Amino acid sequence: MANLEEEKVKFMKIYANLPEKIRKEDIIIVIDKQPYTWNAAYFEISSSTKLGESILKELKGLSIL
Repeated sequence: MANLEEEKVKFMKIYANLPEKIRKEDIIIVIDKQPYTWNAAYFEISSSTKLGESILKELKGLSIL
């Protein structure tokens, strides 16, 4: 679980440094044919949902985190 927390911290640092326009508009991940923007990913990750965990794992696999 510690590894997941580390990925969450990495995501939050990246998110904090993004311009608002990119957060709203850019799609960073597609899971189950559903696109997610930075803002949508942030909501899921900060809420510690199962989807948030999946997003973190996918972003790690894509070397974004």
